[in-house]
Amino acid sequence: MALLALEAEGLAYALPAAAYLYGSVPFGFVAAKLIKGVDIRQTGSGNIGATNAARVLGFKFFPLIFLLDVSKGLLPTLAAGRLVAAGAYDPSPFVILTAVAAMLGHVFPIYLNFRGGKAVATSTGVFLALAPWALLIAAGVWAFIFAVSRYVSLASMTAAVVLPVAVWLTRPDPLGSGACLTGLTVVGSLLVIWLHRANIRRLASGTEHKIGRRRTEVEE
Repeated sequence: MALLALEAEGLAYALPAAAYLYGSVPFGFVAAKLIKGVDIRQTGSGNIGATNAARVLGFKFFPLIFLLDVSKGLLPTLAAGRLVAAGAYDPSPFVILTAVAAMLGHVFPIYLNFRGGKAVATSTGVFLALAPWALLIAAGVWAFIFAVSRYVSLASMTAAVVLPVAVWLTRPDPLGSGACLTGLTVVGSLLVIWLHRANIRRLASGTEHKIGRRRTEVEE
């Protein structure tokens, strides 16, 4: 039993680091390099995410790259939850730490000199694991805003703002046992908006590009 506890403790220390390293894997960048020999950081928005990769490779590659980016948040978060408290209703600080590490890996990837994406897909994976009903609400808002405006950036930022509210409404104790999760959604929302600051300036000036035009705004 002591040996098992020691192994579990070692895994607990290693998991956030592993989450960061996996979160740092730039799937869109790698796919564009391998298939077309193109550095997507020099194309479109310069983002390493699925949509910018699809701009180079074609839309047929979007689902795969998007799901890989989602997995960067989903798999480490699920692993942390299984490790520390299977059956616990609200995530522990350790689970939150692992989730944050995965998100930061995508935003600040060690493999690309800490210049990465906007964490939308990776955050989707995190909240798919931690708050699926709240994520569903935010996804519905994203779809509505995008359908009306055709701005991916505006839809992403609106969904990011809605997510903490959705968590508040769908969790039974958002400021008690669920305080860590509530805090994560607020911090994650602020991070997504901060990473879209260039998009905000273009929206304000009327120069943001809509999906459906020849030159489209490229996102996470």
